[in-house]
Amino acid sequence: MLIMRPVDFPDLPQLEQLAAQSRGSITTLPANREYLGQLIGLTQSSLRKKVTLPGGESYHFVLEDTGTGRILGISGIEASIGLDSPFYSYRIDEVVHASRELQIHNRIPSLHLCQDYNGTSRLCTRYLAPEAADAANGHLLSRTRMLFIAAHPKRFARRTVVELQGMVDDEGKSPFWESLGRHFFGMDLSQADYLTGINRKTFIAELMPHYPVYVPLLNEAARNAIGQPRPDVEPVMDLLEDEGFAYRGYVDIFDAGPTLEIRTEDIRSVWQSRTATLKVGDEARGDEWLLLSNDHTEDFRALLVRGNPEQPCVTPEVAKQLHLGDGESVRVLPLGPDDLLI
Repeated sequence: MLIMRPVDFPDLPQLEQLAAQSRGSITTLPANREYLGQLIGLTQSSLRKKVTLPGGESYHFVLEDTGTGRILGISGIEASIGLDSPFYSYRIDEVVHASRELQIHNRIPSLHLCQDYNGTSRLCTRYLAPEAADAANGHLLSRTRMLFIAAHPKRFARRTVVELQGMVDDEGKSPFWESLGRHFFGMDLSQADYLTGINRKTFIAELMPHYPVYVPLLNEAARNAIGQPRPDVEPVMDLLEDEGFAYRGYVDIFDAGPTLEIRTEDIRSVWQSRTATLKVGDEARGDEWLLLSNDHTEDFRALLVRGNPEQPCVTPEVAKQLHLGDGESVRVLPLGPDDLLI
């Protein structure tokens, strides 16, 4: 059985394996034991903390195979970004150049370094091991976070964002980075991502150009990469857009991948999820896919089952994994056939 639960310290060795397996593709999952230990510690302290306003809390959840104890994925939420160090983005805008004498009026697309997303919540650190990569597990990994938000709205900001990895070429290089960032940082993108991942971000303010970047001055490959996700990330973008997230013209400062945003209360899984009374029986009744979770904090659990969303009935083993008993309240999110195609 596959469940989602908060990450804990015994998971550290397997978390290191996931980080190594991701090969640096996830900025917030660096192959750094000290940082990963801090990630676990912050999750545990955040869950124990009584929160009335979002701050520096961070919540990471792992996908566990309860039969083998294997950790097959991880996903997280940061309650409020940009508090300890600025959260930088490029905002796509225009600069107008005009000459009345020559009757020329040009609108030049440009990138403006900004901190517009400071104070928002952020979905982050989504990684699913290749051997577990199917639609159902992808939904469990991604949408579990939305159920946690629905259960604990005071822990999160009014707006939520998510960054998607940008385009890379056949050699694994980012055309945007090679055309722009490399000239200012003098390092590979992987090194810049690693430093950002372990929270050594002061180099961004020290080295990043603070003046607008004129898009036409970039090479064609870099221009074409702006706002485009890496091909293997497109299914994740589809899922997020299905949740209501939208691209508003903000991109990552390193690889120009798109940043999506939404009012937190408008996330589909947040407002569609409902609480119901759990019935524990011999077998599930109904054939609709349901994402179920408890509304706890430290022992939060979520899993996928088939059943009736109005009267969810699960086996004793499933109830045990949910840390719930017969007659207790369970959070329910129905998933239709179209959902699992994404």
